[in-house]
Amino acid sequence: MLAILVLVALAVLLLFYGVKVYNHLVALKNRYQNAFAQIDVQLQRRYDLIPNLVATAKKYLQHEEETLTQVIQARKQAVAATEQARSGAGDDGAAMALLGQAEGALAGALMNFNAVVENYPELKASETMRQLMEELTSTENRIGFARQAYNDGVMYYNTYREQFPHNLVAGFGTFHAAHTLELVHPAARENVKISF
Repeated sequence: MLAILVLVALAVLLLFYGVKVYNHLVALKNRYQNAFAQIDVQLQRRYDLIPNLVATAKKYLQHEEETLTQVIQARKQAVAATEQARSGAGDDGAAMALLGQAEGALAGALMNFNAVVENYPELKASETMRQLMEELTSTENRIGFARQAYNDGVMYYNTYREQFPHNLVAGFGTFHAAHTLELVHPAARENVKISF
């Protein structure tokens, strides 16, 4: 009789422990998905700023049509990648990789745009352009902070999910590995050429 009571008590403790781990995994998953939603908000803010930026610059940059087209195309690809990643909110590794590439391409196009703007003092002096550039810079900073919070949440979730015995509980639920958002900047990987 004592052995049966011990086994029942042990089974109850294991059940409570499993429920605790399951609930913690749910909380961690919700946390990183919320962090992705914050990235999504900031990306949408950036996407909304870009058409205004291009429209303002178009008056001045008549000879720089290629640069403006690159920004518009990069924005379009980034919006499409964000839509795809939004549906998985971090669970789809391919969608997150595509989003990282698209955002990296958009960042590169915006860097080229900024370099071109530097060559047009009258455009830089425009109050509208200055405000849009300040908002864009502020948004870029917010995206960076939101991406860091998301990646930290993903790392914490994945670490907890992979630890023993949590991995046993995770195997019974829908707790798949989450994927970080890494921006791919092709220009950042090129060798810097320095000449004296």
